[in-house]
Amino acid sequence: MTTEVPRSFHMTPDEFRRQGAEVIEWIARYMEQVEDYPVLSSVEPGEVREQLPATPPEHPEPFEAVMADLDRVILPGVTHWQSPNFFAYFPANTSGPSILGDLLSSGLGVQGLLWATRPACTELETLVLDWVVDLLGLPERFLSTGDGGGVIQDSASSATLCAVLAARHRAAPDNDLAGLVAYTSEQAHSSVEKDVRVAGLPASSLRTIEVDERFALRPEALAAAVEADLAAGLRPFFVCATVGTTSSTAIDPVPAIADVCERHGLWLHVDAAMSGSAAVVPELRFVNDGLDRADSYCFDPHKWLFTNFDCDCFYVADRSALIGALSVLPEYLRNAASEQGAVIDYRDWHVPLGRRFRALKLWMVIRHYGAEGLRHHIRRHVALTQELVAWIEADDRFELAAPAPLNLVCFRHVGGDEVNQRLLDELNASGALHLTHTRLDDRLTLRLSIGQTHTERRHVEAAWDRIRTLA
Repeated sequence: MTTEVPRSFHMTPDEFRRQGAEVIEWIARYMEQVEDYPVLSSVEPGEVREQLPATPPEHPEPFEAVMADLDRVILPGVTHWQSPNFFAYFPANTSGPSILGDLLSSGLGVQGLLWATRPACTELETLVLDWVVDLLGLPERFLSTGDGGGVIQDSASSATLCAVLAARHRAAPDNDLAGLVAYTSEQAHSSVEKDVRVAGLPASSLRTIEVDERFALRPEALAAAVEADLAAGLRPFFVCATVGTTSSTAIDPVPAIADVCERHGLWLHVDAAMSGSAAVVPELRFVNDGLDRADSYCFDPHKWLFTNFDCDCFYVADRSALIGALSVLPEYLRNAASEQGAVIDYRDWHVPLGRRFRALKLWMVIRHYGAEGLRHHIRRHVALTQELVAWIEADDRFELAAPAPLNLVCFRHVGGDEVNQRLLDELNASGALHLTHTRLDDRLTLRLSIGQTHTERRHVEAAWDRIRTLA
């Protein structure tokens, strides 16, 4: 009598090896061909879902069918952020070593919530964040060897939330939140308001401070707002300065803002989500001005340092406030290494308990490119930006709408909002490139962001030629 062996349904190592090779080939082919795709997806709302079954399959489907649907349904619904002709929003560049690092992270399946659950996950992250301090010339107070240290968050939004929570803990350790007030620029990212609300404070507790003609926060206006709130019996506790605002790459005067914060004992957080990567180039380290006086700082390698989403580097000068705000220790997480205080448990450095092995991809990027390679590409993007600025200034139909110190150009046609909206719509409908817009001085403004991994001069030149032709 024979006993039938039950089917496991698992993908065997041999199947994984064969099908994994197909996926790697698919990604490599995509990287080769992405320039040829229309940059902006043209699918209508609901179109992707309508092409797929409404219910999950009862029986296993062949891998070939899944890959066929990837080509048939999914790919047409993708806006190609990795296209060298993607100039919208901000760079979201990735690279070969980063993709492979993410693959290794997925293969290892690490849950790095404690040092004890995966020592290499914690110790590599600590090392890589210390490497980044050196790589970008950041203040030594952010090194893990002192009172501070760094951690990888999923985004600058989450990093700013952790900064707000740490500042709240320092200002109100008894959790009495009455009268707490936070401050940021009216040009700051919308996540600052969301983070304040998530931290348990009403939106009305956030003051948005006016900006100057360069769209940077006015420190004298900040000082006046803080003093007015103190006079009204309120409790100022947190300031978020921005180095490279989303709309225009405006750079807040961090040293002058630090003066106000130090005078009144406020937590200073600096959000340099995209622009922080520029500091890999020594001559661009003006983006670090004042960081030696900041309580916390963050930037996103997943925006302009060839590391795919999600990867934000978040630093604190004194980790005690952060850990005090976020540490909760149930019995089931107690272990000897943590009890001895000899290790870092990153679960105390952010909101989630579970965490992926994100440091692997950043480690692989830094090792693959080296500081030399990273500097080369950041310099190249900034040089292309300055070429575009010169072309715009030479055409009397267009004007710059804001300074362009790094890799974002804000410009507009002098014909007004209607002309600029038509131009934007026609450019994006062409499929040849993708731009986004903002409003500066209450006027519609086009944004062209340079920084994708494979963007070259010919792509920027072709974009400008198309803009001029359609204008």
